[in-house]
Amino acid sequence: MKIALIGATGMVGGVMMEIIKERHFSFDKLFLVASESSIGRKITFLKNEYNVIGIEQALQEGVDIAIFSVGSDTSLLWAPKFAEKGAFVIDNSSAWRMDDSKKLIIPEINGDILTKHDKIIANPNCSTIQMLMVLAPIHKKYGIKRAVVSTYQSVTGTGMKALKQLENESKGIKSEMAYQYPIYQNAIPHCDDFLDNGYTKEEMKLSNETHKILDNNIKVSATAVRIPVIGGHSESINLSLNNSFKLNDIKSLLSETKGVELKDNVDSFQYPMPLFSKGKDEVFVGRIREDFSEKNSLNLWVVADNLRKGAATNAIQIAEKIIEKGFIIN
Repeated sequence: MKIALIGATGMVGGVMMEIIKERHFSFDKLFLVASESSIGRKITFLKNEYNVIGIEQALQEGVDIAIFSVGSDTSLLWAPKFAEKGAFVIDNSSAWRMDDSKKLIIPEINGDILTKHDKIIANPNCSTIQMLMVLAPIHKKYGIKRAVVSTYQSVTGTGMKALKQLENESKGIKSEMAYQYPIYQNAIPHCDDFLDNGYTKEEMKLSNETHKILDNNIKVSATAVRIPVIGGHSESINLSLNNSFKLNDIKSLLSETKGVELKDNVDSFQYPMPLFSKGKDEVFVGRIREDFSEKNSLNLWVVADNLRKGAATNAIQIAEKIIEKGFIIN
């Protein structure tokens, strides 16, 4: 089996290799692919030395799975070319997420809908993945009418340039800005571009992707905020349910959900934080409490490493699902 990581030298690409190693993801040949400026660079991985190659060369290698961690424009151009050659493409960008002909997959939620004909598969937005990992079991049992979410997102969601900005500002060093304002000791209510409706693309992704993956009838309103954190994204979520519930039943349900870890004991100060989510694949949920201002409503606090379950881990899990279903024949 031949695997290509496209965008291998980027932030998500690096985490992707960590996930492959940790999960003992099996392959016969691995191609590390990056932009022209990185071609020829040598990377040691699993005791082997790899030469970074260009995307044109990777296309000619006849890969079985191509995982894209690059910008939307590159995905729109190259993903169909790999698919035409028979590869399964798993794309981390926003290029294909809302394309009606492409499936948007969180394996624990809707991985079983994949077929051998799904040659381009979209990886959801990081903030959507962690939110729906928690919302899906609640919706299945109680039905969700409305979700109001405020996100507190790590600079790693923007990329290496933003990480450098935070690091330099913390040291008092002036450098290239990823954001229009300082991020150190600040909170910027602006993730991605603003749209005509006053919301950002990031905020609308939470609504649109929830509709595509979970249920088109769930009303979603979001506010996305960038904060000076490295370890992961946090979300404050208020849910209005169709049916009544008992708080202990909600907690029990989430504690039994694969991929979700309940961390909810305020007496011992246990609650999810980016500090503890970094480097982990689980989605952590806590501060679960009834909303006393509205019938059949509750509040939750959800945290996950946006580079892992929010991107790299979810993509590798999709690849595992493709293999598990027997779509690749050696």
